[in-house]
Amino acid sequence: MPGTGKSPDRSRSTLANCRKLSVINWPLKRGHLDNWVENRREAHLERLLFPPPPDLPAQARGIPDWQHIRDELTGKNVTLFLLWQEYRQANPDGYQYSWFCEHYRAWRGKLDLVMRQDHRAGEKLFVDYAGQTVPVIDRTTGEIHEAQVFVAVMGASNYTYAEATWSQTLPDWVGSHIRTFEFLGGVPELVVPDNLRSGVSKAHRYEPDLNPTYQDMATHYGVAVVPTRVRKPRDKAKVEGGVLIVERWILAALRHRQHFSLGQLNATIRELLERLNSRPFRKLPGCRRDHFEQLDKPVLQPLPAEPYVYAEWKKARVHIDYHVAIDGHYYSVPYTLIKKEVEVRITNNTIECFYRGNRIASHRRSDQKGRHTTIAAHMPESHRQAGEWSPERLIAWAAKTGPATEKLIRTALGARKHPQQAYRSCLGILRLGQSYGESRLEAACQRALMLGSCRYKSIESILKHRLDQQPLEEQQELALPDTHDNIRGPAYYH
Repeated sequence: MPGTGKSPDRSRSTLANCRKLSVINWPLKRGHLDNWVENRREAHLERLLFPPPPDLPAQARGIPDWQHIRDELTGKNVTLFLLWQEYRQANPDGYQYSWFCEHYRAWRGKLDLVMRQDHRAGEKLFVDYAGQTVPVIDRTTGEIHEAQVFVAVMGASNYTYAEATWSQTLPDWVGSHIRTFEFLGGVPELVVPDNLRSGVSKAHRYEPDLNPTYQDMATHYGVAVVPTRVRKPRDKAKVEGGVLIVERWILAALRHRQHFSLGQLNATIRELLERLNSRPFRKLPGCRRDHFEQLDKPVLQPLPAEPYVYAEWKKARVHIDYHVAIDGHYYSVPYTLIKKEVEVRITNNTIECFYRGNRIASHRRSDQKGRHTTIAAHMPESHRQAGEWSPERLIAWAAKTGPATEKLIRTALGARKHPQQAYRSCLGILRLGQSYGESRLEAACQRALMLGSCRYKSIESILKHRLDQQPLEEQQELALPDTHDNIRGPAYYH
């Protein structure tokens, strides 16, 4: 360019560099030097507060023990962030939290399907029935019965329990739970069943209705029941895997064996179950038993002092005689609940009645059909007074008044097909002595017996009209002569 002493190409290059510099250092172009200096200070401060990762090899920075991390996560209230903080305290140059989470999830994804879920120690017990049954032969008839196989799996350790039952009905379903808790030596926080009819009376996405007996058992052991969602197989992946393992390692081993009783079959299953729980994992150290002893068992809830007693529940309507009918026998409830619907808890030995969640009656169970079991406190006052009497007690009270009164009461009780039908009349007669005196009642009963009327109204009329104070008309015997023209005499018949 003229007057500069520089070539045109060199000038163009210098101008381009100046433009680039003005774009990069725009504060200088605008004269905001102070702002530029301030920004440089902030960048320096940021480097001090958030230094770049150290240029160290991976082993020097510390690679976490992912198996140890997984075991720690099974503890209560333990989070991945807490474990990362502990890792950074032990390794100040270690990796950041995002790297820690990403690599842990990648390691966990390499495990078997049944091991991918995270479960707290002692938290969940998954229960279900195997799809495969086991034949049991009747020794006497040769008939073959198919036994069902119940399977339970602990969430954290995969510790497994299995047993055979005759059916999947409510008694066998509840009984299998009780024996599972005894096998574990404690109770988990949650039981996760499938929507089996024996456990869930009505399936629902948010609030499924549990069978009352199943809920009663859960309350006794202090365990919560959380059924899986309908058509959500991932909710029960743990027990599905457990069922598959039981079918492969236990039921498959039984295919050539013959069993002649349920007890014999369960003894064989228990033997194979011990081998299964002691079998080493393929991708994890230890076995199911070791993990159970380390993780689940220390945090299980203790078993109750007494095992659950199986009970069935039913609803019953209180009849007008304040009794409910259970298997042909009648049990009393408070008379104020006549025509109300109550819930009845039935065990082998007891009958308990509940109204709005409160127990209102308890009876010893009876097998006598058509009979009544009645508690006096459940009766109305008028019925209670009548129910306190018996024929012997009424006769003993009448004897204190006199022999005629006693005889009249006996006659009144014997005149009815059922003595109870005469109780009210007899009580009325005896209470007349309180109004008129016992001596007058005795005389009135004597006159009533002579007239052949043992009714209350007859005796009341005698006392009211003072007929008891009049002398009795003695029946005179007719004196006949020894001889008479119209008397044949005994010799006539010889």
